Amino acid sequence: MIIDFTHIINQLPELVRSIGVTLTIWLVGTAGAVVLGFFVTVGLRFGPLALRWLLSAYVEIIRGTPFLIQLFLLYYGGPFIGIALDPIPAGLFGVTVYGAAYFSEIFRAGFDAVPRGHVEAAHCLGLTRLQIIYRIEVPEMTMLVLPPAINMTVIMLKETAVLSIITVPELTFLMQAIGSQQYAFVEAMAVLACFYWGMVSLAGRIGRFAETRLSKFTFSNT
Repeated sequence: MIIDFTHIINQLPELVRSIGVTLTIWLVGTAGAVVLGFFVTVGLRFGPLALRWLLSAYVEIIRGTPFLIQLFLLYYGGPFIGIALDPIPAGLFGVTVYGAAYFSEIFRAGFDAVPRGHVEAAHCLGLTRLQIIYRIEVPEMTMLVLPPAINMTVIMLKETAVLSIITVPELTFLMQAIGSQQYAFVEAMAVLACFYWGMVSLAGRIGRFAETRLSKFTFSNT
């Protein structure tokens, strides 16, 4: 067997485009998942009983089923209930909904870890429920949840590879096409593995840098 990356180099414009799709879905999907997950957590903590039941069911269903099956149901089953999405919007929506369920649990654990004495002291000072969340719970929770949140962000990056199953034109989809058309599976998978390894390493370094900076800021304000 001769290793030849010529077939991949010849697809450089498509390669750049597919990397852009992968990174866009990852970054936008992660941002959406963080925001949605936060509101899910707030709803679970402070919402009415019916809303808490609904949100709990959503979290349990998403966390209890494989992401691949969720994508299949969304993309191929959606039209049966009037939800017809193109591959990229379907992939972005799927990544967001999937990640939000996990981020909501991360935020829930973070809120639970905030010392009750801090909240009670805020009550004694006359702060409203919204002020306590914004000024006390969220800042303290952010530092506590940063490591697991970074880990979840990395997981979501790797999950973008699953989007190829619904024909999202991201990097895995292109590498599979090159491998099947040019019989260059080894080269294509090697490039794919190197890309994800490099991005995961970069995301980890950025996360550690953010954690260090935030810990210094927190310490300086204590």
